[in-house]
Amino acid sequence: MTHDLVQQAYGALQHNRRRTALTMLGMAWGVATVALLLAYGAGFGNAIMAIFSSFGMKVMGVFPGRTSMQAGGNKAGAQIRFTIEDVERIMANAPLITHISPEVRKEATVGYEGRSYKFGVQGNYVSIQKIRVLEAAEGRFYNEEDLVQKARVVVLGSEAKEKLFSGKYAVGQNVRIDGLSFEVIGVAKPKMQEGDSDINRQLYVPFTSMGDLMDIHHINGIWLDYESDQYEQIEKSIRSTLAQHFKFNENDKRAVFVFSSMKQLSQFRIISAALQVLLAFIGTLTLGIGGVGLMNIMLVSVTQRTREIGVEKALGARSRDILMQFMAEALAITLIGGVLGIMLAYTVSFVAGTLPFYSTIAKHGEAADIRLLISPGTVVVATAILAVVGLISGMVPAIRASRLNPIEALRYE
Repeated sequence: MTHDLVQQAYGALQHNRRRTALTMLGMAWGVATVALLLAYGAGFGNAIMAIFSSFGMKVMGVFPGRTSMQAGGNKAGAQIRFTIEDVERIMANAPLITHISPEVRKEATVGYEGRSYKFGVQGNYVSIQKIRVLEAAEGRFYNEEDLVQKARVVVLGSEAKEKLFSGKYAVGQNVRIDGLSFEVIGVAKPKMQEGDSDINRQLYVPFTSMGDLMDIHHINGIWLDYESDQYEQIEKSIRSTLAQHFKFNENDKRAVFVFSSMKQLSQFRIISAALQVLLAFIGTLTLGIGGVGLMNIMLVSVTQRTREIGVEKALGARSRDILMQFMAEALAITLIGGVLGIMLAYTVSFVAGTLPFYSTIAKHGEAADIRLLISPGTVVVATAILAVVGLISGMVPAIRASRLNPIEALRYE
């Protein structure tokens, strides 16, 4: 039975090759469109993940502010100021924290051999390297020994290095920061940098060494990372701990500002998921146009073969047999068109490669450009959509053919 259906479908496709080829081309174009749109949506999601990964995924920054709500008899407007004890307080009371570091920073005059620039200098614990995903392109970052000895060592941002040293090798040289000599022990790998961001012009020194440049009793902020996905619970614990110590309302968002990369990432994930659904819908509509073409061609085929259907029924063919015959033809066109469409999608994705996205607005943002990579999941989804469209497109003509009256069909001219 299956062999006969395949032979009949093949014969019908051979009967009008041009019409069959055009119909297959329409289906192939629709499937390729679905696959490429889904690949673009997945590439967009991966690009967003790459942006957040370059700065740290499960990261929080806690920064002091000014109260805006009255609490515990204290008036609104009180200044919150962090000290190193608050770092230990958060580490002791907030759960699941992996690394934590205070941060102090200032604008300083940095000079080397007659060149002088204003750069941001920040001091942290060694753990900031893992928290903020800081990697050395040359040399190394400071270590625990540098921290304990208050070593005057510095790691230059990539852009700061270029401005100070041009093409010269910087590691081992000495630069002057606000008149004090610091040895360059490393150069950081460049980060993705938008617009006027100075992230690649930062200088990194041990927290203790910043005491030679400024008063570090009060710190500018606290950075930490954590293991759990429960970022809201961790933020709540941090706010509760600090509110209890500083006597402010823990719902007062202005007293302490908490930056959470996971919170922002979750918002972008919603946007990414919505974009993928929209692109899948648009691709389905495009494939539906090919399905309409298939339905139209099959209806024309039913009309042209009305007498043939009448003869088959007169010879004992059942309505189910006629239905399966025309469904086989429609599914054969769908299958071949689908295979050609997937091949076309792979070809286009290979030729297109990477589409500019984040690199158009950020330096060193190539890692967050959109890559049209067609995954097995994309092929499965595109195939499922194709199967639904093919079944619907082939079912209507097949039902019409199966319901033809054999006597009326034999009379058809």
